[in-house]
Amino acid sequence: MLFLSMVLKKLLVISLLVLPLTAGAQRVIIRNLTEYDHRAVRFGFTLGLNTMDFRIRASEYAVNEGFYPEVSTLTPGFNINIVSNFRLGNHFDFRMLPGVAFGQRRIDYYVVEGDRLPGQRGWDSRNEPQLVSSQDMESSFIEFPFILKYKSVRINNYRPYIIGGTSLRYDLARNFSEEDEIFLSLRPFDFYLETGFGIDFYLPYFKFSTELKFAMGFMHMLQDRSNSRPRYQESIERLQSNLFIVSFHFE
Repeated sequence: MLFLSMVLKKLLVISLLVLPLTAGAQRVIIRNLTEYDHRAVRFGFTLGLNTMDFRIRASEYAVNEGFYPEVSTLTPGFNINIVSNFRLGNHFDFRMLPGVAFGQRRIDYYVVEGDRLPGQRGWDSRNEPQLVSSQDMESSFIEFPFILKYKSVRINNYRPYIIGGTSLRYDLARNFSEEDEIFLSLRPFDFYLETGFGIDFYLPYFKFSTELKFAMGFMHMLQDRSNSRPRYQESIERLQSNLFIVSFHFE
């Protein structure tokens, strides 16, 4: 009995020593695609959702006539891109993402009595703006983003990153149509600055990334054009583009 008792004690001690090691081994995470980031060039594709917006500066005509433009409706669009990724080092990549993007923006026009808009000093709340008309502006972009990507240290199978760069976009859409009561025309070409962040996920067979990006256009997009209702374009002094893009990269 004494011998059996000693054996049981030794087995208990061994079990207590082995169990933590076994539990630790069960928590080991298998790292996928361990050599992936060492490739000089990688390719893939992107599917994304976007919302297109305008930054509008009202003109003196709008103030004098009480006829104000405003973007109040954001409509979701989508984009498709081809990814070409070039390794610059352990933490930097250069990326080109040519593709297409489709979306729509609506400019609403309000009649306001007086020379103050809601929220401005001197605004009389009794004079609420009245929506009188809208202009639906469709866009079909051919886009060429050039992006610098900074990646943090990889943590198991994911890796956060930030991006910054520029892009060129050419709009194939033609909005002006008096028959459809569209009295605005957009310039086709624009230059953007882009910034954003995302996370790379290393899956067993490919890398999947989610990314949020903001693109700010720099050029005045309203094209002067003679028409039967000039007040639509005369009420806008400057019109610039904004894009918010959620992208899903497969590489």
